[in-house]
Amino acid sequence: MKDNRWKIVTIGGGSGQFALLFGLRDIDGVDITAIVSMVDSGGSTGRLRDELGILPPGDVLKCVLALSPHRDIVRAILLKRFSGDGRLQGHNAGNMLLTMLAEYTGNFPTGVKALAEILDAQGTILPVTVDKATLVAELNDGSRIYGQSAIDIPRDTQRERIKDIYLVPHHHDSISAYPPVIEAINSADYIIIGPGDLYTSIVPNLIVPGVKEAFRETKATVLYVINIMTKFGETHNFSGFDFVRKVEEYIGRSVDGIIYNVTRPNHKILKQYQKHRAEFVEIDDYGEVWGNRAIYTSDLMSTASGIIRHDSKKLSLLISKIIFSRKAAS
Repeated sequence: MKDNRWKIVTIGGGSGQFALLFGLRDIDGVDITAIVSMVDSGGSTGRLRDELGILPPGDVLKCVLALSPHRDIVRAILLKRFSGDGRLQGHNAGNMLLTMLAEYTGNFPTGVKALAEILDAQGTILPVTVDKATLVAELNDGSRIYGQSAIDIPRDTQRERIKDIYLVPHHHDSISAYPPVIEAINSADYIIIGPGDLYTSIVPNLIVPGVKEAFRETKATVLYVINIMTKFGETHNFSGFDFVRKVEEYIGRSVDGIIYNVTRPNHKILKQYQKHRAEFVEIDDYGEVWGNRAIYTSDLMSTASGIIRHDSKKLSLLISKIIFSRKAAS
């Protein structure tokens, strides 16, 4: 830690990383770097990726918005989707702006930096790689599913468990981490993994060559935010420890602590989620199985609009307590 500011690196994608960053931005005394997955293949993002051959802008856009002090004003504008006919239909304004900036500068990270400057984002957003790739899941029966969106939303009511997941490069023989990502991991005080879908938001960052090696070398405290609910097709029947064990397989080391929501959703909401075969993630055993991993628990849940999410303010409050209790003890 330099200049009495903690360096926090977050790793993930999608709505989970947005919720985390939305809260972290308002903590005093921290410098935030968000590392973002580059395999999103659905919706507007997927179309821009396929038609223009660019890196997917959607998750990066969410991170920039989360870190912007103007987020409440610009969010509705930049996430508004075009409804008219033609090629713009279904795209949102933010994705188009980021695409234009990346195309004009000829460099996706430079386009991201420019958008962050426009919105006064209070932090750094880094694509985990600048190499284009497709996410592939191998199932227990030997079959494969190609593309993040196909893995994310099962087409059938039955699906084998994911056995392995890997990246297939588009134009090169190999994929590598964007160098500033390795630098950020190596220099971090805290690395926060999650929350987010395990195999489609989190693991795609961890399997980029160079990331595991950086995790093994970093002296940062590594925290993992466990999901509140399981997800059919990815983490069906997972316990809290199952989530942790999988993440640790991909980073090649144990996490130092886990962050876990202890509040169970009410029966009505749980019944709605059970229709999609999603269950509340349990931690029944707080004993020896956890070893030296610290367990940080609190009510971290929001059920606004009937959707179960991590509450940004509750999550940032707990993380703030973790960080600054350590500072007081040092």
